[in-house]
This record gives sequence, C-alpha cells and structure tokens, in this order.
Amino acid sequence: MSLKQKLQHELKAIAIAALYFGSWITMLILLKQLVLAEYEITFRGWSVIAMGVLILSKVALILENVSFGAWVRARPAWVDVLLRTALYSAGLVVVIILEKGIEGRHEHAGFVGAVKAGLASADRFHIIANSICLSGALLGYNVISVIRRHLGERGLLNLFLLPLPPKAEPPTLS
Repeated sequence: MSLKQKLQHELKAIAIAALYFGSWITMLILLKQLVLAEYEITFRGWSVIAMGVLILSKVALILENVSFGAWVRARPAWVDVLLRTALYSAGLVVVIILEKGIEGRHEHAGFVGAVKAGLASADRFHIIANSICLSGALLGYNVISVIRRHLGERGLLNLFLLPLPPKAEPPTLS
C-alpha cells in the first residue's frame, strides 16, 4: 500500500469515527442547550467540541489496535468490549477532570485548586453527565468494532445496504 493510500485510509477511518462520536456529542450538547435554555443560559464552545471529537476519534482508533493479551483473546467478545469500555471511560474521566483543571487554573490559584473547585461545584454534574454519555458512545464504538472484526471490513456496511431477509417462522411445538 502506498503512502497516499495509507493516508487516505487513515483519513477515512478518522472521518467515520468522528462522525460517530460527533453525533453522540452533538446529542449531548443539544440536550444541555435545551436544559440551559430553560434558565436563559447560552452555550458556547462548539470549536472546542469539534477538536475534542477529532482527538477522541483518533485515540479510539489507536486503542482499537492495542491487544489486551491472550487471556482476553480467549474470552467471549463481550469481555473485550466491557474491558475496553471501562478503561477508555476511566481515561476519559481523567481527561475531562484535567480539562477542568486547565480551564480554571487562573481563577482558582493553580491547577490543583481548579480541579478541587470543579469537583466540589456544580461542574461535577457536568463531568458525570459527559462521562456517562461518552461512555455510552465508547461502548457502542467497541461493540461496532467487534462486529466489524467478525463480519469483515465492509460486512457491517453491507448488512445495512442489503434488504432485510424474510423473517424466520417461530418454531412450533408438535
């Protein structure tokens, strides 16, 4: 595969992952906007969200290729899905908390003060909400990754492009 083909493949993979995560995050932000609109508070920060989607997409693509070893490979696929989701989600929570520390370091006399203030204030509810929603997105992504591995590169896409097969008749008791 040439460098150009590798680059095109990588950009396509990032675009698909970004579309997936972007749709989850967009729904989260729209829900937040609806709640905040009730209190006449406007939401800003779409450019930060767009950057976060791209970073999350690239990190998920990289981590998808990380092996958890023979023990996990010998288990049913759901073990890999749950383990990856738990680890990715824990990392995500750490990143969200670090982000709060960086954002508020000037207001709270440093990074540690900003993290403490963020965890002690109403921001903790935003951290929890973001973590729950993005963990759901990661769970879905990991499930789709397992399905893609079983069906092949285009198998999942073909599954949705082909017409549905006829329903199987339920077995009868004779």
